[in-house]
Amino acid sequence: MTVNALTPPSTIGFIGLGNMGYPMAKRLCEAGFKLVVADLNQDTVNRFCSENSGLAATNLADLGRQSRVVITMLPDGKAVRNVLMAADGVVSGLQNGSVLLDMSSCSPVDTLVLAQQLKDLGFPLIDAPVSGGVVKAVSGGLAIMAGGDADTISALRPLLDPLGKVFLTGGSGSGHAMKAINNFLSATTMAITSEAVIAGEKFGLDPKTMVDIINASTGRSNSSEHKFPTFVLPRTFNSGFYLGLMAKDLRFAKALVDSVHTPNIFVDAISKLYDDAEAKLGPMADNIDIHRYLEALASKD
Repeated sequence: MTVNALTPPSTIGFIGLGNMGYPMAKRLCEAGFKLVVADLNQDTVNRFCSENSGLAATNLADLGRQSRVVITMLPDGKAVRNVLMAADGVVSGLQNGSVLLDMSSCSPVDTLVLAQQLKDLGFPLIDAPVSGGVVKAVSGGLAIMAGGDADTISALRPLLDPLGKVFLTGGSGSGHAMKAINNFLSATTMAITSEAVIAGEKFGLDPKTMVDIINASTGRSNSSEHKFPTFVLPRTFNSGFYLGLMAKDLRFAKALVDSVHTPNIFVDAISKLYDDAEAKLGPMADNIDIHRYLEALASKD
């Protein structure tokens, strides 16, 4: 299926105005696209429409009917499937030539199934999850991991470019696979840096001094260079990305590793750690709270 190049002021459907979705949708409005938006929180929809040039969708089928592209930015694949495939969902209203762009974090295995079902109905699905957090969503500096038909992704570039840098990852599901792998690494460096700093502090080292030295040495990472100075050392713990979402992405990473039968020593351990932290702190805790969870474990000794 050939997809014509997308340019402003084409109408875009955007579903999911959460911490990430809201600033992403705002950037698309600022780039000149017409947005029809939907979210479970109608107050958020009303606020978005009052602050930007967006229109509130009457229902999901109507959103699909009006849109050349429908973007989903939702908590998980179950939510994506529900809004797209329900009897009165987005797909029921889609016109020929429309494209579905899932920017959520979902199971790559499930994405393969959904992409085939949508292809059979005549609609391409591009999985294009993002990394960079709320700060990058606001600035348009997200890393966008795009899986699916390369020509379709090319046609979507005017839509994607205002949001960040696009990386082509391969076929359907590969974007979601890359996001799961990236978040596995991100969660791991956060957890092991916390474990190291907590141990050093208990020995008598100053946490800020440790982080400064780590960042000038071989142990540095995005966690030590950004998350610790910004969220841990000031004790703010407010990155805007929930612990439950990180735990979910780690379960996706674990399922991916298990499906390809590669070593799973670290992904199993890190996934269990975040599952345990989520059970203790709740899914709405910030993912940076893994540090406080480890501190609590240390205080029991």
